[in-house]
Amino acid sequence: MYDSADLNHLAALIRDWGRDLGFQQVGISDCDVTDHAARLQQWLDAGYHADMEWMRTHQALRADPPALEPGTLRVISARMDYLPPDTEPVRILKDSRKAYVSRYALGRDYHKLIRKRLARLGEQINRFASEHDWDSSNRAFTDSAPVLERGFGEKAGLGWIGKNCMLLNSGAGSWFFLGELFVNLPLPVDQSEQPDRCGTCSACLKVCPTDAFIGPYQLDASRCISYLTIEYDGVIPEELREPMGNRIFGCDDCQAICPWNRFAKPTGEGDFHPRHGLGDSDLLQLFGWSEQEFLDNTAGSAIRRSGYERWRRNLAVALGNAEPSAEIIEAVRAAIDEDTPLVAEHLRWALSRLQSPRRRKRKIRRNR
Repeated sequence: MYDSADLNHLAALIRDWGRDLGFQQVGISDCDVTDHAARLQQWLDAGYHADMEWMRTHQALRADPPALEPGTLRVISARMDYLPPDTEPVRILKDSRKAYVSRYALGRDYHKLIRKRLARLGEQINRFASEHDWDSSNRAFTDSAPVLERGFGEKAGLGWIGKNCMLLNSGAGSWFFLGELFVNLPLPVDQSEQPDRCGTCSACLKVCPTDAFIGPYQLDASRCISYLTIEYDGVIPEELREPMGNRIFGCDDCQAICPWNRFAKPTGEGDFHPRHGLGDSDLLQLFGWSEQEFLDNTAGSAIRRSGYERWRRNLAVALGNAEPSAEIIEAVRAAIDEDTPLVAEHLRWALSRLQSPRRRKRKIRRNR
């Protein structure tokens, strides 16, 4: 039914179409990610997923694409660069009165954009298949279902999973999104998996402000600033508040320090460029947003995931770490009686920090 020459031709076209759609790289793998699924299971069993029980839900589907999408024979993995140009992350992190937002969240939410592009790729595949009288079906994903994205990306030759648990590419670093297209065609798979090139480097493990890495390739989510500011809806442990600094949504430290990211290129996707000044905003400016302003200014943004209460909780912690000023102290004091109990608890901590004659900056450490 399938001619190998036609399948090889289609695989080449898929890479061309992917580039035309704005992806920097496209690769094809089979459905076997057994090793990656086993490592994820060990991580879950150790409890490093904190309270993200959805990570455990439908776990069996992660290692079995045909169970998630019947008929799947291959997984097409694609990466798209997202690092906005001229956002100066180091400068923002060093200015305690600025708000640091993870670079991936400065522009529009990537989920819809990437899924639409992958769906268009799927339509092109279907047209080719129709011309050859093949039965063709496919389904697009991007961080939207139980899919082992990094595992498939590694198998497809898009990079290797580094010590910071991210997919690293020797020519592009790690500032990119991943998406997948499950297809039912027996396409030739890529045999160009990149070897692990982290070597003896441990910069990402050492730079983590909250010491969230248990060791190489092992992250304790309960200590990760990205988890704390985005996923976690409770009271942030006091010992982790000071190390959070001015990071109010996500954290990029383990990426920013990675030597491979010297090869990262700024994105040309306008949708990923900063909106509403979020690439260089003052903490007080954002703290002054009403709930409606938050909703208006984060429409179509990944930041919406945190919700207004968590947004203010995170800002309260960041204000407590800011260089004290009469303006900041007054804003924090005035908000305590008006905010929710969750936010107020962090505001009280912030006020005590701002009024303390002795403020120590420290990086916590624990035994590995």
